[in-house]
Amino acid sequence: MTPKITDAAGGGFSDEERASMKARAAELKKEAGRGRGQKKATDELDVLEAIASMDAADRALAERVHAVVTTHAPELSPKLWYGQPAYARDGKVVCFFRSGAVDKERYSTFGFTPEAHLDDGGLWPTSFAVSALDDSAVETLAVLVASAVA
Repeated sequence: MTPKITDAAGGGFSDEERASMKARAAELKKEAGRGRGQKKATDELDVLEAIASMDAADRALAERVHAVVTTHAPELSPKLWYGQPAYARDGKVVCFFRSGAVDKERYSTFGFTPEAHLDDGGLWPTSFAVSALDDSAVETLAVLVASAVA
């Protein structure tokens, strides 16, 4: 028997989750139609367009995150992941930025997938709440991003 999916209050997907899934499906469809030669440049343009469409506060954070990631892990390729900026190696997402405004949260998120090499004993970071990026936070982010691809 197939489970019935209801609204968020009933235990199903919220409107935001449905929108993310639709965005990811559109990304996959778009990827399938691209030639290999233009894909990387087009993916980065897609990420820059997504960042440009964010509200001012999230846009400023995402622009700074993009600069840190592309500077400290140039081997990662920008791409959209569930409609949000992400950075991948060999097509697999290593780290990502999620807009707080898009997710209707009071803060944005920067996170790492299992593809990141951050394992440190039995406890290591996988995501961070981001509401501001001062110089100290940028330095921490740069170290984590570099470690994720080492």
